[in-house]
Amino acid sequence: MDKSPGHPKWPDHTVEEKRFDGEMRVQANGETIADSRDVIELVEDGHPDRYYFPRSDVEMDKLESTERETECPFKGTGRYFNVKTREARLDDAAWSYDDTYEEHRDLQDRIAFHAQEIEGLEIAPVSA
Repeated sequence: MDKSPGHPKWPDHTVEEKRFDGEMRVQANGETIADSRDVIELVEDGHPDRYYFPRSDVEMDKLESTERETECPFKGTGRYFNVKTREARLDDAAWSYDDTYEEHRDLQDRIAFHAQEIEGLEIAPVSA
């Protein structure tokens, strides 16, 4: 995909990616959904910090695609997933950018989770 239309339009808006130093885990209703040492932390103005996991470290069989898509002028088109557990289905609890803008190519095909907004979903560092 081309360069982001958002960065030139809103040059003061910060979207910063950095490698998380350590292991991060996602749990839904007590079930591990993702666990990785290869996590990108995204710090963006006006949003909670987000953590992007490689698909290889996500239990993809616990995710189901939904119809929901959103367009971010900085990152690209987000595609959403429900998270399925033995106890519940957490609607639109995760998303991925399948085709990112050039500035955020490292986020492509990774999965992020709405832990701050969805009850039962938790993201936390794993203690050593």
